[in-house]
Amino acid sequence: MRRTKLTLLAAAALLATGAAPHANWTATVTEKPNGAHVLGNPAAKVKLTEFVSYTCPHCAHFNQDSEAILRMTYVPQGKVSVAVHHVVRDPIDLTVAMLTNCGDDKMFFKKHSAFLASQDQWLGKVDSFSEAQRQRWSAGPITGRMKAIANDFGFYTMMERWGFDRVATDKCLADQAMTKRLIDLTEEAAALGVNSTPSFSIDGSVLTGTHDWQTLEQQIKARI
Repeated sequence: MRRTKLTLLAAAALLATGAAPHANWTATVTEKPNGAHVLGNPAAKVKLTEFVSYTCPHCAHFNQDSEAILRMTYVPQGKVSVAVHHVVRDPIDLTVAMLTNCGDDKMFFKKHSAFLASQDQWLGKVDSFSEAQRQRWSAGPITGRMKAIANDFGFYTMMERWGFDRVATDKCLADQAMTKRLIDLTEEAAALGVNSTPSFSIDGSVLTGTHDWQTLEQQIKARI
């Protein structure tokens, strides 16, 4: 009985102060009309967009430098939301983007971070491949090229960690609507004036001269 009374009093206090239950923003993933995934509070004061390519070493460095603070501090507080806007640079980049977008939206940021965190491992293999292998990446139907890339770089094994067998992964790579969406996102970024990765926008405005976490964090702090 006493516990019930205390619960009712706590609920009454919340109603009286207008306080709302704390949302788990690190588990909140939504999708913008253009297909970009958004992590965090959709009504955050600062709406950050990251323009990212998976074969861009600077993007991997940014992810390493920013993740602990951005995704573990600002996002959980509901102050900042983070959208990932793909800028596809090459067939390898397209293949990884297809795989991060594969399946449940809630898995997107986990795969996104995993591919960037291990970039030096899988991209570091590139010089060891034969000319014949490289030709398979750039010649023939796009789906076949991506399957060859996924095989050579070990992406099938990575996808198995998230419950995708080879058949399921191949189905994702054959998604022509997704391929078009990623190309559209790349063209949209170019139209906004994005010509390098990583680049960023806050509340829809592309930031000039901002390509690393140290510079970006100062601009986030100034807007919170």
